[in-house]
Amino acid sequence: MRLLLTADTHLPRRARELPAGLLAELERADVVFHAGDWVDTATLDLFRAGARRLVGVHGNNDGPELRSRLPEVAQADLAGLRFAVVHETGPARGREERCAERFPGVDVLVFGHSHIPWDSTAPTGLRLLNPGSPTDRRRQPGCTYMTADVTASRLTAVRLHALPPRP
Repeated sequence: MRLLLTADTHLPRRARELPAGLLAELERADVVFHAGDWVDTATLDLFRAGARRLVGVHGNNDGPELRSRLPEVAQADLAGLRFAVVHETGPARGREERCAERFPGVDVLVFGHSHIPWDSTAPTGLRLLNPGSPTDRRRQPGCTYMTADVTASRLTAVRLHALPPRP
């Protein structure tokens, strides 16, 4: 099972459109995770139309219409793994322990907000993944998203993808 993980698309504020590389992955993915800050409903509609299955949440920059269409926290069971998605997890310091306490029984937590890619594992075994942002690199070298596979009830082939700079 092929997964696409993204967050913080911020359209049309940070970019006019989604990068072609991300859209190509959207077509290939079996399940798409979006950890909030869509900003416009057209982006949500595009993901819903293009994804075989979408698991998404609203973020702090999402207005009332997006908040009415998306939860604050979403969960999905995929091939023996339990996923949760949330926009914010708080400061980096203590994140693993805080999230393991907040999401007991979850195997993988996908989150956003910081625009900073993150891949770590809590002492409980909870895997924390932040794909960064495909449209706003902030203090990072470039814009990013993640892909992963679920194989035999295990998360495999987790990969951070750097997008080419926008013209």
